[in-house]
Amino acid sequence: MVVYLHGFASSSQSEKAQQTQAYFATHYPHIHFTALDVPYEPDAALATIKQHLEQSGITTTGGNGQQLALIGSSLGGFLATCIAEEYGCRACLINPAVAPHTVLSQHLGDYYHPVLEQAYQVTPEHMTSLKQLMPTTLQQPHNYLVLLQTGDEVLDYRLALDYYQGALINVREGGNHSYTDYQQQLSTITEFCQLN
Repeated sequence: MVVYLHGFASSSQSEKAQQTQAYFATHYPHIHFTALDVPYEPDAALATIKQHLEQSGITTTGGNGQQLALIGSSLGGFLATCIAEEYGCRACLINPAVAPHTVLSQHLGDYYHPVLEQAYQVTPEHMTSLKQLMPTTLQQPHNYLVLLQTGDEVLDYRLALDYYQGALINVREGGNHSYTDYQQQLSTITEFCQLN
C-alpha cells in the first residue's frame, strides 16, 4: 500500500497527488494507492493517517510495515517522517518540511480546506504540537528517499540535507517548492518503495 500525504494548504486534488495517482493506476494497478486528505491540525492529521492504516490492516505491532510506503510533500513529508519512524516503513519525501513549526509560525490565522470543506485555524498551540512531534533523530535513515530542489522558495533545502543524513538524497539545482519535473521522478519513487 502507498499513501500520498499533501502539504500545508493543499489536498488530494493537488497536481502532484493526481500525477502520482495516475502513475500508480497505469504502472502499478495491483498496488493500493491513496492520496489522503488530512486535517491541518498536526495531532488530528497523524490520527487520521493512523486510522486509515489500521483500517487497511497495517499496524506498528504486526510487523507489516514493509507492506507500506509513504510519499509526502512539504508538510506531508514531515507527517510521513513521523509515521515512517513509528511503522518502520519506507518514505519518499519531496522538499520536506524540517522543523515546520519555525516556518508555519509565520502563517497563523484562518484557512479553509477545499476538499474536506472545513474551516480551520492555525494556532500557536499547533506550532507547539509540531515541535513535540518532530523526531529528534532518525532511527532508520536508509528508509528515506529525499528529493530536494535548491530553488525552493518556501523551505531551506539545507535543513533537510542536515536532518536526513544517511538517507538517499537527490538534490537538483533550481526548481521550486512544488518540485518542477516531479513526474520524471515517479519511476525512481516507485522503485524505492519496493512494493510487489
